[in-house]
Amino acid sequence: MIKLNTLVIVSVLVFLSTCRVFAADWPQWRGENRDGTWSEDGLVTKFDSDRLDIVWQSEIANGYSGPTVANGRVYVSDRITEPVEQERVHCFNAKTGRNIWTHKYECVYRKVGYPDGPRASVSIDGAYVYSVGTMGHLFCLDAKTGKVKWSKLPGKDYEIKIPIWGVSSSPIIVDGLLVVQIGAKDGGCVVAYDKISGDEKWRAMNDRASYSSPIMIKQASKRVLVCLTGERVVGMDPLTGKLYWEHPFIPKNMVITVPTPVFSNNYLFVSSFYDGSLMLKVDPDKLAVEKTWRRIGKNERNTDALHCMISTPVIQGEYLYGVDSYGELRCLNIDTGDRIWEDLTAVPRARWANIHMVQNKDIIWMFNERGELVISKLLPNGFQEISRAKLIEPTKGQLGLRDGVCWAHPAYADKHIYIRNDNEIVCASLAEKRQ
Repeated sequence: MIKLNTLVIVSVLVFLSTCRVFAADWPQWRGENRDGTWSEDGLVTKFDSDRLDIVWQSEIANGYSGPTVANGRVYVSDRITEPVEQERVHCFNAKTGRNIWTHKYECVYRKVGYPDGPRASVSIDGAYVYSVGTMGHLFCLDAKTGKVKWSKLPGKDYEIKIPIWGVSSSPIIVDGLLVVQIGAKDGGCVVAYDKISGDEKWRAMNDRASYSSPIMIKQASKRVLVCLTGERVVGMDPLTGKLYWEHPFIPKNMVITVPTPVFSNNYLFVSSFYDGSLMLKVDPDKLAVEKTWRRIGKNERNTDALHCMISTPVIQGEYLYGVDSYGELRCLNIDTGDRIWEDLTAVPRARWANIHMVQNKDIIWMFNERGELVISKLLPNGFQEISRAKLIEPTKGQLGLRDGVCWAHPAYADKHIYIRNDNEIVCASLAEKRQ
């Protein structure tokens, strides 16, 4: 009986340990739930120097795509131009940075603005990883070996209306489907594939593709795929592509819609650099939405509410916090869009200045384009900076101005942060130091 009880206890401990590791992963764009939240405990509350110690660093090439992490491995994509133009998907050991495998394929960029490299983050689902390149190359790869399970190639499997800045939306996995805003012609703005076989299951809309990644929400006891295209915000049945509801978000000038939709407490927020902000109220009892407010300024300098470029805002209670067109960190009233305050210290003011924000309880981890990591709180009475440290150097491939930038989104996993520039991917510990 004693031996049996011991075996049961050991089994339970192993199970709990496995659960903790899984919960600590960052397997897709903006984290486990695709909502920019991080639930780990035991994290540092203040940096002890102005530069973080690097656990490991590995060489990579150019790209905007943020790392993703699962099952002790880190995945990131990049681009090289010599001896031939190629995009690559890398897999690294999360503890040591050792390269485990690299998948590469020829990819010539045509009519792509800012041709620094892939945009979309790799999505991880158990034994497989899924990558989308700038020109629309879609791969399902074996997570352990990098071998191709299936692929969809532009010009062969579909014709893509390439956005000015390339295909950027990170794929999302729903049950047995891989769904991606690929921008294919013939009604394929959004396309769903069987995640194992690669067979196309549905396609929807003739809209221009945006650069925004879809999310999943619960509404009226159903799961709803929310996608911000270049024309509108839509709610869809993720298994069939059926349109549940829609609301227009038509650009006056050009499609330059990058941030991910933000959903909280039945509020749904979207924003664009030129076209300002739209707040929708999601009906909890039926498949419908209604406009709460719509705000747009005269131009990119004279903005109203938020004209977000890259950064996805966060909602906390009755307030929305986000980064405006020139790096202005702002707090808005969630019901009206009225500005409560503005702060210019989180990142230097510049066109398209960027901060990626991730919530961990009442703490906001900010990674700004200068390569700095900031521990902070966002409160109705102002921005509270707790601590700041340098993590990685900006590089000029992503943007040649202001001595370069760091525009990739970091991954937070197992009490570590993983981030890349155009030269390297680095890992630093954010674990609380024991006395």
